[in-house]
Amino acid sequence: MITFKFRYNIIMKKNDYHHGNLKEEFLKIAFEFIAKEDVDKLTLKVLSDATGTSRSAIYRHFSSKDALMEELIRQGFEEFDTITSPILLNREIPLVDRFYNTSKVYIEWAKENPNLYRLLFGRKYAYIREEILSIKEENCDAFGALKKAVEEGQDEGILKQEDALRQSVIIWASLHGLSSLVIDGFLDVAELSDSLIDDMFKSLLAGLITNKVKLLSILPFGERVLTPKE
Repeated sequence: MITFKFRYNIIMKKNDYHHGNLKEEFLKIAFEFIAKEDVDKLTLKVLSDATGTSRSAIYRHFSSKDALMEELIRQGFEEFDTITSPILLNREIPLVDRFYNTSKVYIEWAKENPNLYRLLFGRKYAYIREEILSIKEENCDAFGALKKAVEEGQDEGILKQEDALRQSVIIWASLHGLSSLVIDGFLDVAELSDSLIDDMFKSLLAGLITNKVKLLSILPFGERVLTPKE
């Protein structure tokens, strides 16, 4: 089970807070809140009530709700990238296995953190997201790592020589689409998510690989082209 690292008990006494660490406390409370509630319900007043501090104390750390959202999105992406990018960039593992394992981790993380996932990838705060992602090193963020892995597959003759960005978008769109179906309850697919990941993965491979014979030759067991080792 993959859970976001900022799980926190928001029911604390006022004197449990050390004012030098208030910003950290506010963020922990905010992450705990959106683990249970829709992000639109999160307000600066929620932080004030939970800590017993004044609104002015919060404004010293976050000038507005947007400022709070920016920090949540920044740390959310750090967590998301930490569990996905290293898998994609680990060249000691066969490329197909990396794609497959990342798919599993991606969707499981979305299932465990649905409101945070919507915050990171939804439209409402897209202007904040784009600003944050624009200053990240390309290989450090999940999409950049995916594109690099796709380019690696092309260089090795595993993946078709097509536009790497477009191929990466297709893979990402498949993962995002299935994740959204699962966390939003559409078509009631949550219980089928594991088997749907496998089916989606097979379909993606069929459209991306140059030829199955070459791909099979780099894997210890032929069937792993369809069900790679986790």
